[in-house]
Amino acid sequence: MTAAITTQAAEAQKPKSHRFAKLMRNGAGAVGLCIVLLIVLLGVLSFFGLMPYDPLAQDASARMQAPSAAHWLGTDQFGRDQLSRVAAGIVNSLMVAVVATVISAVVGIGLGVLAGYLRGVFDVIVGAVSNVLFAFPSLLLALTLASVLARNWFTVSIAVAVVFVPIFIRVARGPVLALREVEYVNAAKATGMGPLAIVWRHILPNISNIVIVQLTLSLSWAVLTEASLSYLGLGTPPPSPSLGSMVLESQTLVTIAPWLLVGPGIALVLLIIGLNLLGDGLSDVLDVTREDR
Repeated sequence: MTAAITTQAAEAQKPKSHRFAKLMRNGAGAVGLCIVLLIVLLGVLSFFGLMPYDPLAQDASARMQAPSAAHWLGTDQFGRDQLSRVAAGIVNSLMVAVVATVISAVVGIGLGVLAGYLRGVFDVIVGAVSNVLFAFPSLLLALTLASVLARNWFTVSIAVAVVFVPIFIRVARGPVLALREVEYVNAAKATGMGPLAIVWRHILPNISNIVIVQLTLSLSWAVLTEASLSYLGLGTPPPSPSLGSMVLESQTLVTIAPWLLVGPGIALVLLIIGLNLLGDGLSDVLDVTREDR
């Protein structure tokens, strides 16, 4: 275990360009990164108002038009451009997923690191809370929280974040239990360094690889959870478009306007697949037990 930790510390000292080169040589990682960048680029264009149409603007004269040069993904029953709505839906879905993942990571990693390092009563309490949260199916827990909280994108983010907090607790706590016994941590204790300083300078840098991989995978789960909540009517409220709610709205019209389902469905699938492939690639690249490729 000590050798693996030492290898991980040495790996952390390598330049970021080296890791990026390894990621681009990794098939899954390279494909996942390209997919995510393309989806994010579409969302960025929508965020800065660079899409050809306003996603909320209605045009009765353009209702239910099939894909064409003017509307690449067609229009919906209100004459709204479907491509612009898909791009706006990507923004909303990513905004909820990113905020939820950041909140769950900060809370979960903080609790997991402190529980693993301090042990004792604090570790028991954190472990009990995480076990209680794990006892609930993730989607059911998110549905319960989303139905209780007021409906807006931030409360949806909170509902999704609570689901992933125990995952980050366990991801962080396990490695810290081993790291707290290594020689350089004991040496830091002997010099009088406080627990928080030791955690900041010696513990967190050595679990960063694991955290990065978990962040990427949690993003894909958060996107799927947000889409599920929106599909069930508990996500970001209208008129703001969401990929999950767009899939729901298109179901009643799929027989006469199948293009309404194609856009948000493909965007959602590609985003989840891209994030998962990127997570798998990062897992291989940052795995210090593998030989350097």
